[in-house]
Amino acid sequence: MKNIKFINLKNIFLLGLILNLLVSCEREISDEAQFAEMPKTAEIFTDDFVGMGTNFFFPFISDGAKADVFAVDKEVGHESIASIRIDVPDATDSDGNFAGAIFKIDGAGRNLTQYDALTFWAKSTQSATIGSIGFGEDKFLTLKSGVRFTTKWTKFIIPIPDPSKLINEKGMFLFSAGGIGTPGNEVGYSFWIDDLKFEKLGTIAQPRPKILNGENQVLKSFKGSSSTLGGLTQTFNLASGMNQTVSAAPSYFTFKSSNIEVARVSELGVVSVVGEGTAEITASIKGVKAIGSLTIEASGSFGTAPMPTELAADVISLFSDKYTNVPVDFFNGFYGGSTTQTADLKLGNDNFKYYSTLNYVGIEFGNPVVNATEMGFLHLDIWTNDDTSNNFIIKIRDRGANGTLNTDVNTGNPTEDDKEIAYTLSANNITKGQWVSIDIPLTGNIANQKNNLAQIVFVGDINFILDNLYFHK
Repeated sequence: MKNIKFINLKNIFLLGLILNLLVSCEREISDEAQFAEMPKTAEIFTDDFVGMGTNFFFPFISDGAKADVFAVDKEVGHESIASIRIDVPDATDSDGNFAGAIFKIDGAGRNLTQYDALTFWAKSTQSATIGSIGFGEDKFLTLKSGVRFTTKWTKFIIPIPDPSKLINEKGMFLFSAGGIGTPGNEVGYSFWIDDLKFEKLGTIAQPRPKILNGENQVLKSFKGSSSTLGGLTQTFNLASGMNQTVSAAPSYFTFKSSNIEVARVSELGVVSVVGEGTAEITASIKGVKAIGSLTIEASGSFGTAPMPTELAADVISLFSDKYTNVPVDFFNGFYGGSTTQTADLKLGNDNFKYYSTLNYVGIEFGNPVVNATEMGFLHLDIWTNDDTSNNFIIKIRDRGANGTLNTDVNTGNPTEDDKEIAYTLSANNITKGQWVSIDIPLTGNIANQKNNLAQIVFVGDINFILDNLYFHK
């Protein structure tokens, strides 16, 4: 199934009333003044849409979603005569190979503070796992991933991480779903949604928020840089006894820094390093402390990497602000036995990847693979603040004709038809506090298989910053 593409947080909606205080008139607001309150309507769809306006369906076109996947089905419903039908396309559909959209109110938002969950009934033409289901626009986006639909009507519950935040919400429902099967050969199907509404169940209990997926992480960072907290979730126990976990937008959390002279964190979960020293970032939702923390150990600024000079037409970029990057499945596969942690850093407008507690780590780009037939080198820039006496190894691997990465579990070496080359950067060529530029010739074992490149592996024992990772002529 196509991996869910998390919705880009492009448009941040600032909620609340705008008070125009005429200070020059020295007039006070009357005790009898009342501020407008949004409707508290719970229903979204019950045989038809309720209070949604006329223009409320917005497919995620920029992420490759097919536009015309939605209809009101007048023949199928849950104990009714109608439902929302979504037709998930197959892999060959030229108009988009997945279905994803948000149902957003055309008009005033709703006050959802009295409810504790979004509920709905659903079924599909065949058993299928929906990439994600949820509600909320960017600021209070809430998602449940991996929702399993079957051919029988079933009720689903998506808890609200903190209802008190939703005083003016327009994003009533969203979904993202891909076809069934292996990448490139997905089969389409349809699913139906009915009795879609917010409810006060009163059985949503035992909140257990987390940041960083509940881990206590340490990040050796740098003055002037910034990074965004991830792994933000809220877990509740439902009446059935089942625990339900949803991904929660940063604005549901209250963040705290133990030392704001070192690091500060915004409402959107962006940690800005403003000085040298140590600070611990923690969080809570509605007074309940989140499991997990981030300890910042900050030193002086590392500066920017050398600006690439290759023409865009001569480059296939995996990670660089200079070029348009091709899709990358992940920058850390968290392979068994790996201790490597990865963080996104930002310095001004420059983006970096930061690898810490490295032993080995894999970057994969297999959907699609990189055809580097016309390319001669892999380029990367690294920076470290460590003293090291050990070499740094970079491996480049192809995926072979069988279409899968095959690795010996004991040695980590490629097997079957996969090939790799390994480049060693000696310790005496790594200078602490300076950027090192590396260009690796695409020769040797993979010289005749450059059309199917799918993985880069780093091996070493240093903490380093990565920028400008690309193939070039």
